[in-house]
Amino acid sequence: MSDADAALIELKLALSRSLRDRRQRRGLSQVELAKRLRSSQSRVAKMESGDPSVSMDLLVSSLLLLGAKPADLARTIKGGDSKGRHAAA
Repeated sequence: MSDADAALIELKLALSRSLRDRRQRRGLSQVELAKRLRSSQSRVAKMESGDPSVSMDLLVSSLLLLGAKPADLARTIKGGDSKGRHAAA
């Protein structure tokens, strides 16, 4: 695996963790988030687990739907928001 591939996987996992953290801070279940996304609970579970079938676009758009701002996404990408500390609920 190349360094670029490893970095992409880490980025996707960071976005997945951020989505789970943001959903939980908002008090939403996976089913409730799925309804907002017009998707299924199993898809949300895949998103939160970093499943390879989930696109970066879907992760980012889901975070934005939950109120993430571009600055929040930038912190996640930089590694400063892995626990969701800086993002507003």
